[in-house]
Amino acid sequence: MPKRVLFLCIHNSARSQMAEAYLKKLGGAAYEVFSAGLEPGTLNPLAINAMALDGVDISKNLTKSVFDYFEKGTSFDYVITVCDASSADKCPVFPGVNKKFSWDFQDPSQLKGNPVEKLNQTILVRDQIKQAVLDFIKLNSNK
Repeated sequence: MPKRVLFLCIHNSARSQMAEAYLKKLGGAAYEVFSAGLEPGTLNPLAINAMALDGVDISKNLTKSVFDYFEKGTSFDYVITVCDASSADKCPVFPGVNKKFSWDFQDPSQLKGNPVEKLNQTILVRDQIKQAVLDFIKLNSNK
């Protein structure tokens, strides 16, 4: 039975989308992966471009509300917030969640600089997320 994992952030526009895509790609059938936001926004073009540069297409993904999962009573084995700690505290509590983690990543929508600088900074965030996902898979492959 695959482990159900939900990645959460504010808008479900970049960080949670990247984490979802990487766990789907790298974790395979061992995971059923979802992402959502507190206030779903529009998919961030910087995240789309950064992921495309690593061979992952998220351009057709939709942003989703965490409250839709909450209201349906969807259960998860893991809930992982990928936003700053103060925002993570606003996320709802899911009944039956075995583990909750908070991964603090910079928000690509808040980056400063010209387009190339912003993309390069988003690539750094992408790489941090990818490494966190790889570490998560390694940690859970021993269980």
